[in-house]
Amino acid sequence: MYQKDSEMLFPARVIPAMGKLRGEKWHQFVAQIAPHPENHPDVLAFSLMMIRLAGCVTCKADSYRAMRGCTLCATQTIVRYKGTDDDLIAEWRAARDDLITWLQQPATVAAK
Repeated sequence: MYQKDSEMLFPARVIPAMGKLRGEKWHQFVAQIAPHPENHPDVLAFSLMMIRLAGCVTCKADSYRAMRGCTLCATQTIVRYKGTDDDLIAEWRAARDDLITWLQQPATVAAK
């Protein structure tokens, strides 16, 4: 049975559900990110972090992960993360740094 919760990449709408999965520091961190619109750099960085940690790029429509849905997959990814809350937040910082670097690159002109 396929879930209606499955998307191609980690959806920002799942971020609020991630807050209570770890310690207080993680909970506060998620509470700061969640209220922002989905196009905010902090939210985009959170999505990028989750895409990397959960392997969203390799998820296929008929895979077990996709059948369970994004919320369950993301929950499992955060719960099973072996590092500390600080390590997880550092993963987000790295994703945010990568995003900011990418956003600062000049737009390329399409080849004619």
